[in-house]
Amino acid sequence: MENEKEYLYSLLPERSAFLKDLRRVSALSESYAPIISRDTEQLLVTLLAAKRPSRVLEVGTAVGYSAILMADNLPPDSRIITVERYKKHAEIAVDNIFRVGYQEKIRVIEGEAAEVLTWLDGGFDFIFLDAAKAQYIEFLPELMRLLNKGGLLVSDDVLFHGMTGDDGNVVRRKITIVKRLRMYLDKITHDPALETALIPIGDGVAVSVKK
Repeated sequence: MENEKEYLYSLLPERSAFLKDLRRVSALSESYAPIISRDTEQLLVTLLAAKRPSRVLEVGTAVGYSAILMADNLPPDSRIITVERYKKHAEIAVDNIFRVGYQEKIRVIEGEAAEVLTWLDGGFDFIFLDAAKAQYIEFLPELMRLLNKGGLLVSDDVLFHGMTGDDGNVVRRKITIVKRLRMYLDKITHDPALETALIPIGDGVAVSVKK
């Protein structure tokens, strides 16, 4: 299995030198939040290539890796809004975005997503959700309001280190997060307004289309 993963990773395209360095620094620095896995990254890029969205919303900026990745793979006139609750991460993200010259393409909003989402205008073609897992279920009503019909909602880390699908793996202090993630997955897989696929790559990705 490990050999298969290494082989599949060997087929993935190289990213920009800036993103490669950002991934390296993120893995080494305690100041940087974890970033998406390389296979999840490739899925994201592939979905963007298929959808070609003009407006993208990201919930959970971290240090800006995913926002920059998406900007690299979007039409020149596309715009991204990304929301980050932690001031330190938001400041690092803004700096990284400035360094690659995307300050006109990517807008970072610092604040609690549960509040920010309520005052954003709708009309997003693509939403990437990679924030506090316990809050996914709380965010969903506003995400549905903001997402265009035919738009994609991509939810990362839904398997949560293998705990979501296996009670034997659940760490006691994570029980509430796991319960809420299960509620979220139940909702997006049974909501008649969505068509959802659950993909076991990275730490689990859900891809939903708004009908």
